[in-house]
Amino acid sequence: MASASPTLPLAFAQQHHRVSQRHVFFFAEFRRRVHLSSSLASRRRRNSKCVYAKAQNALNEEVVETQSLELKKDTQRTPSSSKLVLVVGGSGGVGQLVVASLLQRNVKSRLILRDPEKATELFGEQDKEKLQVFKGDTRKQEDLDPSIFEGVTHVICCTGTTAFPSRRWDDDNTPERVDWVGVKNLVSALPSSVKRVVLVSSIGVTKFNELPWSIMNLFGVLKYKKMGEDFLRSSGLPFTIIRAGRLTDGPYTSYDLNTLLKATAGQRRAVLIGQGDKLVGEASRIVVAEACVQALDLEVTENQVYEVNSVEGEGPGSEAKNWQELFEAARSR
Repeated sequence: MASASPTLPLAFAQQHHRVSQRHVFFFAEFRRRVHLSSSLASRRRRNSKCVYAKAQNALNEEVVETQSLELKKDTQRTPSSSKLVLVVGGSGGVGQLVVASLLQRNVKSRLILRDPEKATELFGEQDKEKLQVFKGDTRKQEDLDPSIFEGVTHVICCTGTTAFPSRRWDDDNTPERVDWVGVKNLVSALPSSVKRVVLVSSIGVTKFNELPWSIMNLFGVLKYKKMGEDFLRSSGLPFTIIRAGRLTDGPYTSYDLNTLLKATAGQRRAVLIGQGDKLVGEASRIVVAEACVQALDLEVTENQVYEVNSVEGEGPGSEAKNWQELFEAARSR
């Protein structure tokens, strides 16, 4: 129950009769003014905090705006590459990493996709000057209209399917149709002005009749990849063939561009590069994608075939000098 006691000034006066009514009034007025003063001070503190918060927010917005402008200026200062790279198989496990890497490097890219909408799902809305998408299927020669190849300076082909029957074989997506017919159609349609064609293949293609490779080749995947390689090599176009080990890391087919750019090869960042189909092992899709992008411009890789594996240790990253040393070392063995 609440106390019925009078307030302090009144109680004080009642207990001390000698205190005049004037003193009682004085105490009451004093208490009221103290309360008003306290409320005013509180409001001033709140107003002060509000003003400070507004100032801080304005400062933060200015900093963010400045940083955005600086980032925009940096992007504008970065010269856009004169290359136009056609990526075939750009929605696959290796291909999407290739595209992400080219976009990050500000290299113009063009994709041939059976389903063009996949490009938006994977890479978001991109400037059409930076990323162009054409609907097409390399398995169908009639799909490869000459307009697709206008202005193309380089090509990276990383199409593929599973070695054994699976749902990915639906719609005639077999090794014969993808790794042989598709590659043959693509190479036949390319203009002679193309400066480099990089083809992703597989280790073991020269030994598909030997164990254990003959098991993997039960449905012809290694044989058809080798036929695709041979057709490119005899085309007269400058080429680089990357024979990857068993692919690891990914595929990242359900991820967006930001996630792709953050992908790492974990501890297996070191790269082994060989020639002569002698390497046996695994290869990170991230490493294979980087090898393709690096091979576009390195003279040492022109008209060469390399096997690529990844192992534990520090790798070459995206430094062209490091990759050149690896490719040169493979040729000197």
